[in-house]
Amino acid sequence: MTTEWLASAWLAGPWRHWLTDHGSLTRRLRRLAPAFRVRRLVQGTAMPHRDEYAALGLAPGRNAVIREVLLLNADTPLVFAHSVIPFSGLVGPWAALTGLGNRPLGEALFSNPRVGRHALEYKRVDRRHPLYRGAVRHLAEAPRALWARRSRFTLEDHPILVTEVFLPTTLLLR
Repeated sequence: MTTEWLASAWLAGPWRHWLTDHGSLTRRLRRLAPAFRVRRLVQGTAMPHRDEYAALGLAPGRNAVIREVLLLNADTPLVFAHSVIPFSGLVGPWAALTGLGNRPLGEALFSNPRVGRHALEYKRVDRRHPLYRGAVRHLAEAPRALWARRSRFTLEDHPILVTEVFLPTTLLLR
């Protein structure tokens, strides 16, 4: 199990098409999941995970706003999403994101043509990673590992980091 985020998802097997799609995951899930909805789990001030500081250019130990949601089809969890918004962006271009509630972040990101998306990164996470532990809390049975992708978005040079952890039921969508 690699400790670094990867620039390629060639090892991801059946997950590759989910991981490498550069379009809006929200839009794709709305098309494939007839009862798509978002459930906000957490939103507040906290410390990002250790591997998120460098991706955002944040000094280690700095707090940020953390938002975690489940993307569901009715009551079936499909994706666990974890977003990190540095405080500097909240007093600027990302201020409206704190009021999203149960609305998808993807809609806000992909509807604004001024938002830039940077390269996708991939990682297979297991029980040693906090993203895995956050995701499996919502599953009846925990798999050995889960695939995740993350991408940095920028607006007026202010970044946010969005990570999506794909749950086993996502593979059932066609």
